[in-house]
Amino acid sequence: MTNNPKTGSGLSRRNALGIMGASAAALLAPNLLGKPAFAQTPPDAPSGRIIVGVSQEPTVFNPLMPKIEVDDNVHFSVFDALFRITEEGVIVPNLATEVPTQENGGISEDGLQWRIRLRDDVRWHDGELFTAEDVKFTLELIVNPDFRAWRTTGHNLVRDIEVVSPTEITWRMEEPFAPYMSFLTETFIVPAHILGADDNPNEAAFNRAPIGTGAFRWGQRTAGDNLTLVANPDYFGEGPYIEELIFRYIPDMTVLFTQFQSGAIDLVGRAYITQDNYEAARNLPDRVVDLVPATSIESIYLNLERPQFKERAVREALYLALDRDSIVDVLYYGLPNQTETFMPRQSYYYHDGLPTHEFNLEKARQILDEAGWAPGSDGIRAKDGVRLSFNNSTTTGAHLREQAQQFVQQTFRDIGVEMNIENLPAAVMWGDFWGMSQFDSAMVGVTYLIAADPDVTNRFHSVAITAQGGRGSNTGQYSNPEVDALLEEGARTFDREQRREIYLRVQEIIRDDLPYLPLFAYTQVMGRKAGIEGFVPNTNTRSETWHAAGWYWA
Repeated sequence: MTNNPKTGSGLSRRNALGIMGASAAALLAPNLLGKPAFAQTPPDAPSGRIIVGVSQEPTVFNPLMPKIEVDDNVHFSVFDALFRITEEGVIVPNLATEVPTQENGGISEDGLQWRIRLRDDVRWHDGELFTAEDVKFTLELIVNPDFRAWRTTGHNLVRDIEVVSPTEITWRMEEPFAPYMSFLTETFIVPAHILGADDNPNEAAFNRAPIGTGAFRWGQRTAGDNLTLVANPDYFGEGPYIEELIFRYIPDMTVLFTQFQSGAIDLVGRAYITQDNYEAARNLPDRVVDLVPATSIESIYLNLERPQFKERAVREALYLALDRDSIVDVLYYGLPNQTETFMPRQSYYYHDGLPTHEFNLEKARQILDEAGWAPGSDGIRAKDGVRLSFNNSTTTGAHLREQAQQFVQQTFRDIGVEMNIENLPAAVMWGDFWGMSQFDSAMVGVTYLIAADPDVTNRFHSVAITAQGGRGSNTGQYSNPEVDALLEEGARTFDREQRREIYLRVQEIIRDDLPYLPLFAYTQVMGRKAGIEGFVPNTNTRSETWHAAGWYWA
């Protein structure tokens, strides 16, 4: 990529690396996270409890293993990372004492040498002192080929880790990797003295009752019903201000809202209040309901290794047969925003010039005719022995998705495509069925970015196809050599304008390839009881409890 002469993008490597770190005002603010900025005063000691209703059950408690978004509610509460990202998109220290930059000596001029200084007042929930050995162990465990890691991208470039002292660690990057600071905001540190002593970290008892450094300790779990975390009185940061943080598992979205109406739950967690209940929710007494633009994109995900989806003509025809306007306006009450890309609209890297979706059944039929997909005696098209028939799956109890499936099923039928609905409980849907690409197609909401960084290697690079021996979340098994090369270039590039050019091009290619069929960008309906203070939505994380340590009852 060359610099754009119109933008004059000529940031030096030094300046670009500085931007990568954080805003200058936050660099030396280890207590910035959670310092209350509200009119009410939090209690001196933890008191009360807050019950969060979630539609999917948290089941993965080792934060380094393959997981889904609801699991992060637990991880953000039980564990800490070296850094975290605020709602304003600023990276701030967490277990570290500062965000490393070239200016403070934490990152070398070429971006390869890293030095992290750590807090000396952090203890694990079992009382052991947190040290640099835990950071070293975590980074090495992630890339251990025998460990089932959720994400290795970026971590696989770390070399020569050295523990300088209990509060200082250094390493070398094999090559510059611009997104790494953002990745570290979602890399929760695990205890070396516990997991390191286990012969098989994949099956360790720790994975069922984890020990972290976070504001809440593991309490108890009733599988299929609820999970209780309890306040960590020795937490080094602000809070916690509540005694118990309880996650109640309510798989039916209608029942989830009913529980919020009745007061049985205090806050509606992921997947939040459904759009059809927004009007009722906003009129409830003693409730606070917010509309929050989200980074999650709802789509029909296609498994591109299925013979039905290998031809672009088929994917284009399916996209033309989606009546997105009706889905958004009728089923979702006009609250979501239509989109053509995985990039959030609020991102600096968002491409606003992509081709606009068209609902055109006649054009869809014509494309399939020209591609040789001929209707059979039952009206379903086939080519070379492959019927244009496939399953579509989502989680049972997600009634708006189920209604959307039925709507899509009919319009697909109108062009000679058979889509069978095969929904599954969340624990099954988000297990190997999703992670190992065992589905045909799926109706899902996916957050593509890590923190606010535009890198999507984990979702779209061919090395991230777990079902083909890779490490990552490319469950659609998308593979495009040009996209691979662009993602590799984007990861090595620190200049903001050059990166923008790269990711604009990535969006153009993916929009043309249609490895998934975007439906809309979510606007989340978040609801809580009026007495809860300290709650702040953060679209840069995958968790509404990203800082539950700051919650309290007024």
